[in-house]
Amino acid sequence: MKNDLQRHPSSALTQQLLTQPPYSLHGDELCIGQVPVRELVARHGSPLYVLDGQTVQRRYGQLVNALNGFAEVYFSIKAHPHPAVAALLVAQGAGLEVASGGELLRALASGCSPQRILFAGPAKSAQELALAVEHQIGEVHLETEEEIAILGALAQSAGRPMTVALRINPSAAAQGGAMRMGGKPAAFGFDEEQLDTAIAAVMAQPGLQLEGLHVFAGTQVLDARVLRQQWACALTLAVDMGKRLGRPLRRIDLGGGLGIPYHPGQSELDLTALAQAAAELSAQCRADPWLQQAQVLIEPGRWLVGPAGAYLLTVRAVKHSRGQRFVMADGGMHHHLAASGNLGQVIKLDFPLVAANRLGQPELTQTQLAGPLCTPLDTLGRQTALPELRAGDVLAVLQSGAYGLSASPVGFLSHPMPAEVLVLDGQQRTLREAGSFQAPLVNLPLG
Repeated sequence: MKNDLQRHPSSALTQQLLTQPPYSLHGDELCIGQVPVRELVARHGSPLYVLDGQTVQRRYGQLVNALNGFAEVYFSIKAHPHPAVAALLVAQGAGLEVASGGELLRALASGCSPQRILFAGPAKSAQELALAVEHQIGEVHLETEEEIAILGALAQSAGRPMTVALRINPSAAAQGGAMRMGGKPAAFGFDEEQLDTAIAAVMAQPGLQLEGLHVFAGTQVLDARVLRQQWACALTLAVDMGKRLGRPLRRIDLGGGLGIPYHPGQSELDLTALAQAAAELSAQCRADPWLQQAQVLIEPGRWLVGPAGAYLLTVRAVKHSRGQRFVMADGGMHHHLAASGNLGQVIKLDFPLVAANRLGQPELTQTQLAGPLCTPLDTLGRQTALPELRAGDVLAVLQSGAYGLSASPVGFLSHPMPAEVLVLDGQQRTLREAGSFQAPLVNLPLG
């Protein structure tokens, strides 16, 4: 089957993804976690999100091995916020990073110890900060003077000192990744030039214990050299901050940003190169008294769960318009905004996409995959190589385990929610039942 795929115009990236977990082939049909896609759709409906739990666990293990003690891994649950997914990683030893009160409650529901939860986010409410105090989570990352004042008052009133870190927007950041988040004006954190002011504001609050630093310089980074530069910059800043405090920091959060390939020409993050970078920085930490006792951590999300998931949708019709073939499907950007190219992408490029029950058939170019929404933005494939298709065929959007349903405009046109399924050791667990058009509405009196 691998040789058959190479004769057709699918991208090299798509071919590579199909030869590694969670995917396998049964004849011309794609299997996810050893379960055929048509079986999944028949049981759970279409459209459908499928996540393979073993792939999530395997990738966590690969990353921990590459870091080799340099940094701990905290899962950023915004990438996939279901407690069952977080629980897979918590059971492996991961901590959790959250960015809202809702995510904090989901993290607790996953079975994670409160002390293994970090709370970041640029504009936390008083209610959210009160939740952090109530549950005595491990650390709150402060990003504004208002947050400092509110959390300080809440902690003092509760008689429960809170451990906090400052998120710092560094004055210079290594280039690389899809979104640079350091070295420029930003809504996130305090500028490095404001570090003394931020430290003083925290130290003025008796209920706060300043122990950490959080630096997040960029996201969707595919080059280990860029990550090394960003991490080295954060360690330098941690030393500087410790000297200003007069004591070493206890925790250094290097952020996330580990990317996965979505488009032709992109490559997997080189874990061998990442391991070398981690070894070099680990040696630096052991040699520096300002870093020796610090817990260093990273908080990936996309890298851990993205390749473990697929978005399945079913063909409803095939038609031609002025020489262009259109495949019309039951799923679209309302469920998977990122795959439509409308989640912050400057240039709209297709995610890896396959006809999941016709993998051995010749593919045709000049195909557009459109969804059911009445907008031309609802396009998941622009010039995609797909075989001849008919109503009932199943399509799979790969690399869809992160920033899928929860990052999409699910209320647009009031279509039902898709089901979400976790496959683990060949067993299927429904995380979310498929919705319906008969979802109850709140009746509000008129007039």
